Amino acid sequence: MINRVVLVGRITKDVDARATQNGVSVVSFTLAVNRNFASSNGEKQADFINVVAWRQTADFMRNYVKKGALLGIEGRIQTRNYEDATGKTVYVTEVSADSVQILESKDSVSQRGQYEDKSSREEPQDDFYETSKKLVADDDLPF
Repeated sequence: MINRVVLVGRITKDVDARATQNGVSVVSFTLAVNRNFASSNGEKQADFINVVAWRQTADFMRNYVKKGALLGIEGRIQTRNYEDATGKTVYVTEVSADSVQILESKDSVSQRGQYEDKSSREEPQDDFYETSKKLVADDDLPF
């Protein structure tokens, strides 16, 4: 059986950090992941996915990850349930993160002053794309 999830998105608010009774670090957060299509009126849509991370991953996130950070998450989907104060059964589906990586450098964040969604702005192609066009002419390509 396979249960693997890979997500890239922005964290919607600072992580909720806590520790278990045994002192194990845990954080929970929501990751906003853009969909590849827009609604019928042209608005971009996103899924808001609940994620939990444990131990060293939780410590890393508590210390270095802030609201708006672009993250790469690898983990698995897990489900659980519990009874709330009224006795109603609550079902939870979330991603348990095995690995979390920050996908933006501090420099790119500080240049903008804060995290923002680049896809909402019109920008020219990135520098790598422009440089690669100068390095390889169309008649150099074998296809």
